[in-house]
Amino acid sequence: MKKLRVLIVGNGGREHALAWKIAQSTELERLFVAPGNAGTVLWNVPISSNDIPALVEFALQEKIDLTLVGPEDPLSLGIVDAFQAADLRIFGPTQAAAQLEGSKSFAKTIMESAKIPTAEWEIFDDSDQAKAYVRTIGAPCVLKADGLAAGKGVIVAMDLETALQAVDEIMDGGFGSAGKKLVIEEFLEGQEVSLLCFSDGVTACPMVPVQDHKRALEGDLGLNTGGMGTYSPPPIWTAELEASVMKDFVSPTLQVMRERGTPFQGVLFLGLMLTQRGPKILEYNVRFGDPETQVVMKRLKSDLLPILWACTEGRLSEARLEWKEEVAVCVVMAAPGYPLAYEKGVPIHLPELSGQDSVIFHAGTGISEGQLLSTGGRVLGITAEGKTLQQAREKAYELVEKIDFPKAHFRRDIGVKGL
Repeated sequence: MKKLRVLIVGNGGREHALAWKIAQSTELERLFVAPGNAGTVLWNVPISSNDIPALVEFALQEKIDLTLVGPEDPLSLGIVDAFQAADLRIFGPTQAAAQLEGSKSFAKTIMESAKIPTAEWEIFDDSDQAKAYVRTIGAPCVLKADGLAAGKGVIVAMDLETALQAVDEIMDGGFGSAGKKLVIEEFLEGQEVSLLCFSDGVTACPMVPVQDHKRALEGDLGLNTGGMGTYSPPPIWTAELEASVMKDFVSPTLQVMRERGTPFQGVLFLGLMLTQRGPKILEYNVRFGDPETQVVMKRLKSDLLPILWACTEGRLSEARLEWKEEVAVCVVMAAPGYPLAYEKGVPIHLPELSGQDSVIFHAGTGISEGQLLSTGGRVLGITAEGKTLQQAREKAYELVEKIDFPKAHFRRDIGVKGL
C-alpha cells in the first residue's frame, strides 16, 4: 500500500479523535480535516462538512486517496455517492444505506425484516392518531422524531402528560422535517451499550463496547444530549454477549441490506439495551459515535488506515484488529447552559500534557487572535486510560480540574455505573 493522502470530514470531538489516531499511522502521507476545530488546526481546510461539491473538488485537486466521513448529515445527503461518482475512494455508507440512521421508520422495517429483537413500535404522521395511541399504551413510552435531529430527537416520557406534550413538540415543527413522522416505542429497561462495527458490506468486525451517558445531569437525569461522556469496556459486556449480537443483530442487518441492493459499508453502530430478556436494539447509527470514538480510538492498538482501506476494498476479513487491555474514560466538558441555549466565546486555557495516558479532544472550539475559545455545545472530551476503570476515571477528572474553562458544564459520574 502506498502512503495515503487522507481527508476527514467533520468538526467535532469524533473527528479530532480520528485525526489524532490517523496522524500516528505509518501509512499516512498527508492529512486534511474539513472544516475541523482548534484541536485539528494543523490539518484544517475551510470547507463545511455539508458542502459536498466543494469537498469533491478539493479531493480531486489534492489527489486524496481516502476520505473518512465523521457526521451523519453529509452521509444522509449522499456524500458517498458523489465521491464514488467522481471515482474517489470514501469510507462510509451510500445515501440509501445511510437511511438506517436517517429514518427511524426505515430502520424499524429493516429490524423487522432481519427479525432483530427490538421494542414494540408504531409509526405516525398524524398527531391526533399518535396521541390516541399514546393514551392506549400509556406511559412510560419513547417518542422519536423519524429524521435526523442531532442526537436530540428522542423523548423518554415517564408519564402520560409528558408523552402527549412530546407528540406536539416533535410534530409541530420543533424538529423541522425530522418530525414529520413520529415513531412511538415501548419503554425498555436495562443498561445501554454501544457496539460499533467496521463493515465492508459482507464482513463485520466489532470494535470495543462502550457505555455512553446521554442525559445532561448526574444520575442520568435531565435532558437528552449528544452524549456527556463514555467509558470502555463496560463490565456487563461479555464475549458470549458479543458473539450473540454479531450473529443475531449485525449479520442479519448486513444480509437484509445486501438483499435490498443497498449493501452497508462503513461503521455500523448498534445502540443496544441489555434487558432481562436479553439484548434489544434501540437504534442504528451509520458512523463513528461521538463521544464513543474518543475512547474507542484510545483503546485501538492497530493502525486505523489499513482497516478503513480494507473495508473500501471488500477485504475486511483479512484485517486484524488489536485492542489495548486498558480501560478508557471520556468526560465531556460542555458550554454553560448546554443542552439548552449556551454561551459561546468563553476563553479556555489548557494545561500542558505529560505522557501518553491522557488526551484532550476538541469539539466546539475555535481560535481568535491566538486565544482558544468555546464555539459549540460540547466543547472538550477529556480522555484518559488506566489499568482499571477507577484509575482511568481518576486520571480523567484530575485533568478536568486543571482546565481553565469558566462555568463549564460536565458530569462527575461518568463510568460510575461500571464500578
